[in-house]
Amino acid sequence: MIKGRPPRLPHIFQSYYAPLFFVTVCTLHRRRFPSLKTAQATLVVYGTRAISEFNVALGRYVIMPDHLHFFVRGDQNFVLGNWVKGLKRAILKAFPNEKDHSLWQPGFFDHLLRNNESYAQKWDYVRQNPVRAGLVRFAEDWPYQGESVYIDRA
Repeated sequence: MIKGRPPRLPHIFQSYYAPLFFVTVCTLHRRRFPSLKTAQATLVVYGTRAISEFNVALGRYVIMPDHLHFFVRGDQNFVLGNWVKGLKRAILKAFPNEKDHSLWQPGFFDHLLRNNESYAQKWDYVRQNPVRAGLVRFAEDWPYQGESVYIDRA
């Protein structure tokens, strides 16, 4: 357990309910991805495999030049850290010239969403990231975003 982080108690969730996580993963020293298009294609493939092979739903996501945000939900056996580690590895493999260098910052930020309002607020924050960064004028114009599986509530 990380000191200062409250433990997540499985018994606060009903047995049929799987928690929804909001996750941010950053590149090391905020280096830019060599190709946002390649990073997105890899994320989409990973998300597609996740639902069909592991019962893990990759929901909405936004890929920024040096980090990515996404929502993910798994079943009761889901281990977020292992899944994110696999995602990082898959994206790293998509950039063969990066193998000698570390692409990723260690760890990741995650937030357990407890209600639908929180989900809506986080999504609004995420989708406005490219606008705040001055990359596009309108959020819907950012091409490196999407949704692998529709998740309608926290």
